[in-house]
Amino acid sequence: MPIFLISIIEVLIGIGLLFGGGELFVQGSVAIALILGIPQLVIGLTVVSLGTSAPELFVSLSSIFRGSDALAVSNAVGSNIFNVLVVLGSSALVLPLKVESRLVKRDVPLLLAVSAAVWGMASAGRITWQAGLALLLALLINTIWEIRTVREEPEGIEQAEPEINLSPANQSLNKALIKLITGIILLAIGSNVLVKGATMSAAFLGVSEAVIGLTIVSAGTSMPELVTSLVAAFRGRTDLAIGNVVGSCLLNQLLVIGSCAIFSGINGLQVDDLLIRRDIPLMVLTTIACMPIFWTKGKISRKEGGTLLSIYLLYLIDQILPKTLPSIQEEYRLIVLCILVPSLIILMTFQVIKYWTQLRRERKANQPN
Repeated sequence: MPIFLISIIEVLIGIGLLFGGGELFVQGSVAIALILGIPQLVIGLTVVSLGTSAPELFVSLSSIFRGSDALAVSNAVGSNIFNVLVVLGSSALVLPLKVESRLVKRDVPLLLAVSAAVWGMASAGRITWQAGLALLLALLINTIWEIRTVREEPEGIEQAEPEINLSPANQSLNKALIKLITGIILLAIGSNVLVKGATMSAAFLGVSEAVIGLTIVSAGTSMPELVTSLVAAFRGRTDLAIGNVVGSCLLNQLLVIGSCAIFSGINGLQVDDLLIRRDIPLMVLTTIACMPIFWTKGKISRKEGGTLLSIYLLYLIDQILPKTLPSIQEEYRLIVLCILVPSLIILMTFQVIKYWTQLRRERKANQPN
């Protein structure tokens, strides 16, 4: 059997094992937390969100132990880009997503600040173990803050958290432990198989491991987020669809990159130059781009969802062109930079101005004479 075909099969098997392992990990963790009497709200904010990011964590750590820092970092960065552009965009196409004020005022600005901080940490070419420790500390502080402040939000905000099955059948400690252990085993095996297949694919195609991590691996590890958000959108739980994306993006940087930096040892987590120049800035820009979208009438429309998906398609084309049609790569980038990017900026600026103008008119109309 050809080596490339074997690598593709390994990638697919790895994604499947990660998906199944992540689901069992969440089920087992939630059941144990319920048996221990941990409040459902806390479980939703911690255990469930950790479960959906478990594939990224296991794949990136497996890459570190194999000596592939580029794959570890690109997986986390690519997952964030995929989450914002594809998961959010696809969910908005299913049903326009209503944006809670908490996301606009707190969560998205926090995600933007964390993304900018990671960019700054990586700009030197490596993320030190001290920086990784700071990211994990920030995760701990943010989790405590989330739990303490969520009850201060308007009534109904707690329903934005994932539904947790409380049936007695799922509260057997033995069953919960079996699910948890099986999930961890599947995640460990799946991450190793996926990393091995991705490394072989990169070698066969003659591309860097960073490119494979940004595309195939990141899309595969983000499947739990995509499925969760699409199901939430189909059920009308648009708040959960958006919260899932923002929470996952935060964990990818605070937990995944932070853990990888610590396990990389005294030399730190090496960051590929291409990631510093192109992909990490794009990750930050996609977060910034979400702000005007979130402001427009308090929802993400289908048109805006289609725009997000179109941006990801342009991003994928830019990744593929160097190996398929290198002769037109520079012309393509010139068109994107000189025509498409300015057009997108003008459109977002117009939306922001339109939103604030409408908001001012409503405030004036509501003021007493």
